[in-house]
Amino acid sequence: MTTPDLPSLAEVLPAGVLTTEPATLEGYRFDWSHDETAGTPLAVVRAESAEQVQAAVRWAAAHRVPVVPRGAGSGLSGGASAVDGGIVVSLERMRAIEIDAASGVAVVEPGALNAAVKQAAAAEGLWYPPDPASYEMCSIGGNIATNAGGLCCVKYGVTADYVLGLDVVLADGTLVTLGGKRVKDVAGLPLLKLYVGSEGTLGIVTRAVLRLVPSQGPLATMVATFASMTEAARAVVEIRRRMRPSMLELMDTATINAVEDLKPRGLDREAGAFLIAQSDAPGDARGLEIEAMGEVCEASGAAEVLATTDPEESEMFVDARRAAFTALETKGSALLEDVGVPVPLLPELVGGVARIAAERETTIAVVAHAGDGNSHPFIVFDANDPDAVARSRRAFEDVMALAISLGGTITGEHGVGRAKRDALPAQLGEDVMALNLTVKRALDPAGILNPGALL
Repeated sequence: MTTPDLPSLAEVLPAGVLTTEPATLEGYRFDWSHDETAGTPLAVVRAESAEQVQAAVRWAAAHRVPVVPRGAGSGLSGGASAVDGGIVVSLERMRAIEIDAASGVAVVEPGALNAAVKQAAAAEGLWYPPDPASYEMCSIGGNIATNAGGLCCVKYGVTADYVLGLDVVLADGTLVTLGGKRVKDVAGLPLLKLYVGSEGTLGIVTRAVLRLVPSQGPLATMVATFASMTEAARAVVEIRRRMRPSMLELMDTATINAVEDLKPRGLDREAGAFLIAQSDAPGDARGLEIEAMGEVCEASGAAEVLATTDPEESEMFVDARRAAFTALETKGSALLEDVGVPVPLLPELVGGVARIAAERETTIAVVAHAGDGNSHPFIVFDANDPDAVARSRRAFEDVMALAISLGGTITGEHGVGRAKRDALPAQLGEDVMALNLTVKRALDPAGILNPGALL
């Protein structure tokens, strides 16, 4: 195989956009999953416009060079891991945000951070609800690539529910516009939704039109502690049967203690589980909803239930939940799961994860977007101990198999990436897997777009 003609790529890009410096390339090899199989790219294109993305993809198509799209690098499944002999197309410089308050939309470039979109919308009295725990550092392009959810998704849905339009660069460099500022549009096949969650394997998003909603009203917060995750999960099932809070998050004792070690907040280190719920219902309904959730928790065996409307106290509890991944990373190397099940089966999922941890003699901390059945088992191990590494990898596979056996999914919002690709056929089955591959081959016949990820 001959080395691709990188000077010809440099000729079609402005100065400073293409880099081949070894130190810079090293910084673009990994996403937050620290995928050990990540390759080293030939070059990084730090695009500043859709036209530059097109130029890079046209060059890659002509030379049959793999292209790995990259946003903020905050992905957790190896979806942005670099490929040997390929190029990385980074969208981090494309951060423009335009708020059309009259239409209730934000028109944004893919490198814009989720937090920046929220801030721009808030200045117009509007809100962009998708709310990953990493919202301060993750990009809209990455959110779209994985169909990210977050802490508010139990009531307000996931990224796909807010994408009205996309500009996408296809595998041959063609730029297409799908959808727009229209709230309703059923002209043609629903291609727009095909790209949300496709992890850069079908095209590269260069612009998005996002639906905004009126700003969220005042919040009331309830927290409850339980002796076990199973008890807490049963409370979640009953709460979701009766109502839909705006937040319903869960942490186990390992996570509680990691968060307290990182920054003490006064959480009960002895608790087996910590549940945080919020209501943004209007008027008196807000207090009634919080009261009803507290009653459910008490009936489910909660050791302590606390309710508050104080914004600072509420934010302290939410901040503790957002800090979970960062706190757990301080405890060792990690493999992060993202499995989900139908909400009524959440107790079986958390109980099964605990059994796997015991059987594999490895630590599995659990945090969860409990209200929609999406959990994040966090496998912590000593990377210097080969036996511990082997046990952790078996546990990783066991957790995915458990979720599938419960009618669930191997990923609720982080994406398949490269970390879970081998498990995808077990969930989808032969026919659906073949259908996925048919779509991939139709839109990327040369297989240059993010090879090795998802499919």
